[in-house]
Amino acid sequence: MFKKVDDSIRMHQEDEDYTNPPEEFIGLSDFTSCGSDQLSFRAGDRLLVHTKTSADWWWAELGGLCGYVPSSYLKQQDVEDSYLKQGVEEDTSKETSEDPWQDEEYFGSYGTLRLQLEMLSDRARTETYRQVILTNSAPLRGKVVMDLGCGTGVISLFCARLAQPKAVYAVEASSIAEHTETLVRQNGCEEVVTVFQGRAEELELPGTVDILISEWMGNCLLFEFMVESVLQARDRWLREGGMMWPSGASLCLVPCQALDYYTERMGFWEQPYGLDFTALQSLAQSEFFSRPRFSHLLQPEDCLATPCDVITLDMLTLHVTDLEKLRGQFTFIVEKAGTFHGFTSWFRVQFQSLERDKTTLELDTGPYSEPTHWKQTLFMLDGPISLLGGETVSGIILLHRNPVWRRHMTVTIQWRISSTEETGNCMVQTKSFPMWR
Repeated sequence: MFKKVDDSIRMHQEDEDYTNPPEEFIGLSDFTSCGSDQLSFRAGDRLLVHTKTSADWWWAELGGLCGYVPSSYLKQQDVEDSYLKQGVEEDTSKETSEDPWQDEEYFGSYGTLRLQLEMLSDRARTETYRQVILTNSAPLRGKVVMDLGCGTGVISLFCARLAQPKAVYAVEASSIAEHTETLVRQNGCEEVVTVFQGRAEELELPGTVDILISEWMGNCLLFEFMVESVLQARDRWLREGGMMWPSGASLCLVPCQALDYYTERMGFWEQPYGLDFTALQSLAQSEFFSRPRFSHLLQPEDCLATPCDVITLDMLTLHVTDLEKLRGQFTFIVEKAGTFHGFTSWFRVQFQSLERDKTTLELDTGPYSEPTHWKQTLFMLDGPISLLGGETVSGIILLHRNPVWRRHMTVTIQWRISSTEETGNCMVQTKSFPMWR
């Protein structure tokens, strides 16, 4: 249950200066609490923030109740009234200059060779796309292809070299597009491949396309939400009956051990150099485990159960509005006794053949497949839990898109551990992980 205002504020303000009044913020979007220590609110609600306990979670009050709220869902109380009383026009320059898509940062990173090298060097990723084009070379002949987010144009060049399409529209918003044109000429594909520099949302093409191919996936499948640009391009430019590659996608999850990472981040503070530093363990937990760990390499033997798909997407029927909140369920049967440190996620994408009865190719970024540059994403619990074989870990996972910063999201996992004994007892916990760089 929520804590009442008097006790909860006192607990969180024991060491604060009471002369500083709470700050008023406005809810930007509805937020539904996922635990007894969180506070639900709706868009437009006015909340009093008493303590900014971390960059991600603040302690706030609404209607006589207190709880933690995600800071990214709040906007500073508008000071327009006080400005008008002073006859001063409100300064909106900061607000209007903010870019919810953070295009300068996002496209700036993809304009560097460092990131392009990382993607091109990913053999599993790049070879899968090449195989998709090669195995569909016959039905691709004479077709019009859009390669959205083409980067250096490697997929466009595969199409031109291997499939003899009528045309390939290589679309890239970052500055790397200037070099892509050079690479197209150097590889003798300028008669087929045309480079378009710009955002997909502002794109003008000569006509519709038969195939829309893109490598849009991010950490935990959706992070950075390039998929929205893909869906908008689909709705504008893909002809009826056309094909999307990937044609489908799945987010996978498994409960796991992460002893090395846990020991490195938490165990270190027990007795470094013979000194007692355990007082820093709670701070370490907050700093290292409050957000997901990108680029985690999960060893297959650290999986405590058989992984499962928790969210699946059909790229021909998925809508942009579906991206705001995606929910999945899971039930894992623990296969061996071990220490439950957290959950690990990754994704699989499928490439449906253009010909009936032909094999659908797949790119799997999980621990049982060839490593990719995405690796896996680790969500650490606050503390380890011992599990026995046969116990059940069940629950839900929620991907909630940030209402302000549109490339970011929050992943909330609620899980229940049920014992094999008929005691009726179980452990239910919830944890939310903001995802941004």
